[in-house]
Amino acid sequence: MKKKAAIARFDKELFKRSVLYNVKTLYRKTLEEATEQQIFQAVSYAIKDVIVDSWMDTQKAFEEEDPKMVYYMSMEFLMGRALGNNLINLKAYKDVEEALDELGVDLNVVEDQEPDAALGNGGLGRLAACFLDSLATLGYAAYGCGIRYRYGMFKQQIRDGYQIEVPDHWLENGNPFELRRPEYTKEVKFGGYIRVSMDENGRSVFTQENYQSVKAVPYDIPIVGYGNGIVNTLRIWDAEPIECFQLDSFDKGDYQKAVEQENLARNIVEVLYPNDNHYAGKELRLKQQYFFISASVQEAVAKYMRKHDDVRKLYEKVTFQLNDTHPTVAVAELMRILMDEYGLTWDEAWEVTTKTCAYTNHTIMAEALEKWPIELFSRLLPRVYQIVEEINRRFIIEIESRYPYSTGITQEKIKKMAIIYDGQVKMAHLAIVAGFSVNGVARLHTEILKNQELKDFYEMMPEKFNNKTNGITQRRFLLHGNPLLADWVTAHIGDDWITDLSHINRLKVYADDEKCRQEFMNIKYQNKVRLAKYILEHNGVTVDPRSIFDVQVKRLHEYKRQLLNILHVMYLYNQIKEHPEMEFYPRTFIFGAKAAAGYRNAKLTIKLINAVADVVNNDASINGKLKVVFIENYRVSNAEWIFAAADVSEQISTASKEASGTGNMKFMLNGALTLGTMDGANVEIVEEVGEENAIIFGLSSDEVIAYEKNKNYNPMDIFNNDPEIRQVLMQLVNGTYAPQDAELFRPLYNSLLNTKDTSVADRYFILKDFRSYADAQKRVEAFYKDETAWARSAILNVACSGKFTSDRTIQEYVDDIWHLDKVVLKK
Repeated sequence: MKKKAAIARFDKELFKRSVLYNVKTLYRKTLEEATEQQIFQAVSYAIKDVIVDSWMDTQKAFEEEDPKMVYYMSMEFLMGRALGNNLINLKAYKDVEEALDELGVDLNVVEDQEPDAALGNGGLGRLAACFLDSLATLGYAAYGCGIRYRYGMFKQQIRDGYQIEVPDHWLENGNPFELRRPEYTKEVKFGGYIRVSMDENGRSVFTQENYQSVKAVPYDIPIVGYGNGIVNTLRIWDAEPIECFQLDSFDKGDYQKAVEQENLARNIVEVLYPNDNHYAGKELRLKQQYFFISASVQEAVAKYMRKHDDVRKLYEKVTFQLNDTHPTVAVAELMRILMDEYGLTWDEAWEVTTKTCAYTNHTIMAEALEKWPIELFSRLLPRVYQIVEEINRRFIIEIESRYPYSTGITQEKIKKMAIIYDGQVKMAHLAIVAGFSVNGVARLHTEILKNQELKDFYEMMPEKFNNKTNGITQRRFLLHGNPLLADWVTAHIGDDWITDLSHINRLKVYADDEKCRQEFMNIKYQNKVRLAKYILEHNGVTVDPRSIFDVQVKRLHEYKRQLLNILHVMYLYNQIKEHPEMEFYPRTFIFGAKAAAGYRNAKLTIKLINAVADVVNNDASINGKLKVVFIENYRVSNAEWIFAAADVSEQISTASKEASGTGNMKFMLNGALTLGTMDGANVEIVEEVGEENAIIFGLSSDEVIAYEKNKNYNPMDIFNNDPEIRQVLMQLVNGTYAPQDAELFRPLYNSLLNTKDTSVADRYFILKDFRSYADAQKRVEAFYKDETAWARSAILNVACSGKFTSDRTIQEYVDDIWHLDKVVLKK
């Protein structure tokens, strides 16, 4: 059977009438009287009308075909704006552009009215969004499950160079694409205690009493597949009080108790990743995780049982993919539901659970693997904790069986592998023990997990471990984000690449065509002009589109080494000042990043970048050779413009620390050259494009791991022997970039040169890699000056990006882990 080739032809006249009707009925206005935001809403509702028909057809196909379904459980879904992406995937973008033009409306202006959905932070959430796009486009049944955060991560403002976190009111005007689904409301319980009684068959019955609870109310957002009529669902849960207002408490004067349920509900869905530097933040984060997992698992089981009669076969139709450790409580929650609500024995429930749950690991760093204090976990989730305790007890028996005490290593194995140990519940261990699959997200990352961080688990259960290198959707990051390049690619090789990115390798032949190279570089220049205009409007800084646009945009963390980048900018500035006659190709260094609210050094790095920018950008003596820009509130919508304009893609994490990265793939797809370490997916990017078309520097992952193991690195040796590096470091503490407070950047200085404890000094090898990085930057400059070689290399980067589509990643998940069937829509 062939899948339906495309959605119904877009009816332009009907769409125009729909927009005018929506403006009238929603706002009692004519189109001429409506605001830009009101026009956006009217257009979105008109498009939603088109989507809903396909959404209903898809659900009908699910009902008839009963396909196996994956529930992608994630704390984050960094979706970006929905309107443009929906138009792209409906294959209606140009039609809508024309229709609105006939109404006197500019589609670009309409798109700019939509806030980015604030449901995520960085790569983890954007990966989840790309995966949903690919699942729908490939025709697989899927639900994304997450939280409907009122304010999301936060909106970043830069004031006096500092990051200020302000609420992101993304729902202020409503979300026209969502549907509230109160009929699927679930109750989620916290706290209280467990009363154990016996039923008539002598089985223990566990009842949670004296608990607090909230209603989880789902909101569904359509995920449109490209040109195939399939519409999957992102289900995000909002929290509402069981009773909004307790009048009897209010009447008695207990005003706090009167609204405590409302406050509990509001707090759970207020923000993504509350600052957990304090106990209250940790408690709220655990509540968030259990809230959306409990609701999602309850509904997934209920949905299955509406069509089937044996819950013991749940795994035949359902897979829960746990996106990092955040959703791991799904393991115990599924056990709870199967035993306490459906009466399964422990062994029956465990068989179902271990065939249903699969775990994706997104980190190499042990400190990022979530652990919860027993006191907090057991108080907040008493029944779930009992189940985790029992899983742990049985697993320890397995360890003792596999490694008998006669071997002398049993206790060491228990210490390293137990789920509950040393007063903590270790969520990654729970996911590995209960999951049937454990995957890393780049080949190097998976090997490090197997040989380093999770070595003991790999040794005991090697069959669970596999790799799924991350990917991105070319539909958002090329077709929508870079229309000039997308049209050029299609003109040369056809449009097959939109749904099968492997076809983009046909571009290789054009890398040696002089006319094509000129066309390509002209497109890059136009995208740089577009970004330069954005920078002037938002930063008040004039940048030269003919300069090299050297870009590092990603979450701000010390291992990602934005500090290395800005220290090198300081070094270049010193060189230009001391040698004004030196040849220097103009450079624009562009940064964009949010730092976690409680992460002091990350926030101080943002201040340093902006402080350096203030000095460099206002120094007339360097004739604009160097510019530094920090783009405020980096997010999906401005990322699309940034990727399209970049010449150089900074992927400079300490080797062995970045699990994969996906920004590196988006830059590559848009024709930027990777300047990077051999870390994460950079290794595979270099394999695809060839080392001659990337600029690689720095320690290898093996060298970093050896230094960490042997503890034989002392950054003071570099400080003492390299006067230029010493000069840069001294500028952190001599007032060069903070004349009002010379000590402002002392914590960054100390992080690099902790003379009291060299074991924690420069733990990310910034000074060790500095010279290698500076040399690599010289190679960038020399390479860029050779216009022919650079253009050829840039085209080859685009042509070799085929592996890095999320369509390929999802197909690998389907083939190796999920075993889904394609859904076939009837014509």
